[in-house]
Amino acid sequence: MLAVEIEKSFQGFSLKVDFNIKNEVLVIVGPSGSGKSTILNCISGIIQPDKGKISIQDEVVFDSDCHKNLPVENRKLGHVFQSYALFPHMTVEKNIMYGLKNHENTMTDQEVDCLIEKFGIKHLLQKRPQQLSGGEKQRVALARSLVIKPNLLLLDEPFAALDQETKEKLYEEFLEIKKEWNIPILLITHDEFEANYLGDKTIKLYGGSLVEKVAV
Repeated sequence: MLAVEIEKSFQGFSLKVDFNIKNEVLVIVGPSGSGKSTILNCISGIIQPDKGKISIQDEVVFDSDCHKNLPVENRKLGHVFQSYALFPHMTVEKNIMYGLKNHENTMTDQEVDCLIEKFGIKHLLQKRPQQLSGGEKQRVALARSLVIKPNLLLLDEPFAALDQETKEKLYEEFLEIKKEWNIPILLITHDEFEANYLGDKTIKLYGGSLVEKVAV
């Protein structure tokens, strides 16, 4: 379960949200500048909220009242950015394995090999990100997020830059991840079809505030 009740203000913008989800997909929709990515960055620990509380699978990772703010590497979550944020100087293999050194109870070598096979990226292991297509980068970014056996998966517009054929293939892979991993997943998208097809619930944001909760 993920529980979020936070406030964050900066540069004239104020975010105030309160929501929780179980092991399901919550889609966050809203116009640019509404606070979607800020929510994900607060949950992951990249941005510190001004006040509030965040819990992931019953572990409090941020609590302003208790002055608790776990660093990113201690939150046991996967975060896939719209740009994929792969390290350009590292091979695909090193990108995937990068997060393992900062976490306990991660995948075994055999489990990592199985994940790489499942995502169809074994032949890419010695390539660098600049040699990959958009769909290949997305698979590598997902694999890197999953090898730590995350308690939560955050996805920031992961399909936005892909062509329709690649999107459709990755939608099916996403649904397999959803079924197999059974963890809370937050997905940001501007695509209405994507929201309805992939999500269990939808939150609509405008100007940093929750304007509507919709069961999909």
